[in-house]
Amino acid sequence: MRGKPMAPKITKPSAEKIVKDIRRETRRYFSAEEKIRIVMECLRGEDSISDICRREGIATSLYYTWSKDFLEAGKRRLAGDTARQATSDEVKVLRKEARDLKEVVAELTLENRLLKKSANGTGGDDE
Repeated sequence: MRGKPMAPKITKPSAEKIVKDIRRETRRYFSAEEKIRIVMECLRGEDSISDICRREGIATSLYYTWSKDFLEAGKRRLAGDTARQATSDEVKVLRKEARDLKEVVAELTLENRLLKKSANGTGGDDE
């Protein structure tokens, strides 16, 4: 006797995976200004760090990461390290400017050599 045909087994995602997916989709992203505001508020000391983190909906470990980054950036700035990441547009402009300047230097060098040769009265390639 034959049994009923088996239906394909449908696996349900685990509750943990569903929660992770929801968190990933609803994750808040903080701008640099928001991060600075939160760090500065905590540094003022008017409220406790845990109260501010709870109110802002962030983990205290995230606050401490932002705080460390904020203080390190200030330390580098005070030490005179003003280097920053250049945007790709800035890099393109600077590369073009460098290329143009190299061409000008090459032209002036050639012109200078030609003038020296004519001033010495030598027309040959001997130097």
